[in-house]
Amino acid sequence: MRETYDCLDPQRREEGIRAAADAVRAGRCVVLPTDTVYGIGCDAFNNDAVATLLATKHRGPDMPVPVLVGSWVTIQGLVREFTETAKTLVEAFWPGGLSIVVPEAPSLPWNLGDTRGTVLLRMPNQPLALELLQETGPMAVSSANISGNPPATTAAQARQQFGDAVGLYLDDGEAEVGKPSTIVDLSGQAPVILREGAISAERIGEVLGLDPESLRRK
Repeated sequence: MRETYDCLDPQRREEGIRAAADAVRAGRCVVLPTDTVYGIGCDAFNNDAVATLLATKHRGPDMPVPVLVGSWVTIQGLVREFTETAKTLVEAFWPGGLSIVVPEAPSLPWNLGDTRGTVLLRMPNQPLALELLQETGPMAVSSANISGNPPATTAAQARQQFGDAVGLYLDDGEAEVGKPSTIVDLSGQAPVILREGAISAERIGEVLGLDPESLRRK
């Protein structure tokens, strides 16, 4: 059985966030809005829930699940080292459409897929998502779509793809940006853009004082 909460209604929004937080704590997956696209999410530290998320998307562990955080402070407990480059990007673009790949803290008990010792982190610029993340802590969140299909930009599109495989949907209208985040890999010698999306290479290059072309994968 699935339930959709119309979060444009203040009372349903409050009920929805409470129900979604309970579901996440109980190890279930939920669909939530982000600023870029809708996401399917669960407790980042519940390995069974992450496995369910991947299975729901028909996706293997070769494409690890990103982690959304609700504050700048949270990142420091998740990474091996909070470098100056990471700090510069976080201060410039969080909350917003930038994801960063960084070496993860070695002691974390999660299994997000074949991460090779890294984690992809983002803080979304979406009030409802941030409110939920403040309740749950870090969530493993991937775009709300069956692998190979376009990402959902509305709760209705997510429902069409997942149906009853997800029990709870938070509907907060259409995602504002409508395209996935830009991913910058900071785990190597120099920053590299793995996917150009909501934020352009030019803007990232400007903030880091680098030629945008040097950031693009050759």
